[in-house]
Amino acid sequence: MKSGFFPFCFLVLFRTAYTLWPYPWHAQCEINWTFAISCSSVKDNIVDQIEGWTGPENCQHGGQKCLYQLIYANETYIEATHTTPVNKYIDDMTFDLLDNTICYVKGFSQSRLWYALLDFGTNYCNLQNIIEGSGLDRAPGYTEDTRDKICTMYSSADCEVY
Repeated sequence: MKSGFFPFCFLVLFRTAYTLWPYPWHAQCEINWTFAISCSSVKDNIVDQIEGWTGPENCQHGGQKCLYQLIYANETYIEATHTTPVNKYIDDMTFDLLDNTICYVKGFSQSRLWYALLDFGTNYCNLQNIIEGSGLDRAPGYTEDTRDKICTMYSSADCEVY
């Protein structure tokens, strides 16, 4: 009887913590976008923006719209990194594109630090800064879908800072 009590307590505590903790268990963000333009155009805009913000120039007066690096891109997948200008933390980013009369994009950014838990919305901003910088947030049919449970600190993110 006693041997089953401790696993039960652990399970109850774990489930309670998961329910009460409003964010993912690691600093990361998933965003789903739609665009009423071709995925080829979306891909070109994202890649151009990443390549346009590779140097430190945009971060000289604050913010983090700099230090992006394109790793790989094809018609349906983009892989990049973003390095934070002050502490030089690296976040891995991916964009998965699905063309089906409208373009569906799943963006994902995650801290490389295994112990990163809270990020003040940095991973959200890594992705959103690229979309806004490229002008895709003004594209026909633009929608964005995310929330705190899949995007660490999304509701308090300040992308002018991060």
